[in-house]
Amino acid sequence: MSKISVYIATSLDGFIARENGDIDWLHNSGHGEAEKEEDFGYETFMSTVDALVMGRNTYEKVLSFGGEWSYGEKPVFVLTTKGIEIPDRISKTVSSLSGSPQEIARKLKEFGHSHLYLDGGLTIQKFLVAGLVDELTITKIPILIGSGIPLFGPLSEDIRLKHLETSSWNNGFVQSTYKVL
Repeated sequence: MSKISVYIATSLDGFIARENGDIDWLHNSGHGEAEKEEDFGYETFMSTVDALVMGRNTYEKVLSFGGEWSYGEKPVFVLTTKGIEIPDRISKTVSSLSGSPQEIARKLKEFGHSHLYLDGGLTIQKFLVAGLVDELTITKIPILIGSGIPLFGPLSEDIRLKHLETSSWNNGFVQSTYKVL
């Protein structure tokens, strides 16, 4: 694999979702209009990605939004051992995979993918622990939610990072990008 990246938002206290998986706080953080007009670098990032890898819970959350599929024609690989239902409207671009992070990375490299976007807490944690994540872009949203699903989990050893850049917006969003060393 050439590159595996994370692009994700967290509450200021480090959560990616409430304990029940809800992300209402992300869209109701009190900064409405500015958030609708700004994509915070997402389109630029997505233009560099050729496939997405996400966990089943993240996939089901994205599906629950209804409307247009968020990822267009980009291939999306959902990690699950239970299988998933794939609606006809996205069946040409969405498929499921299972295996260790190393096996997934190897398979996707064999499929010809060179830049993967990882999404979902457990998926990110597993790929980080396996030493497969190259870059992390984390946008801190100025809201405290108190508890929830953390972006990071327990580690058996430290993971060193090199700060690449930080951007901030008038609405209080602060986005930092790190290279995993």
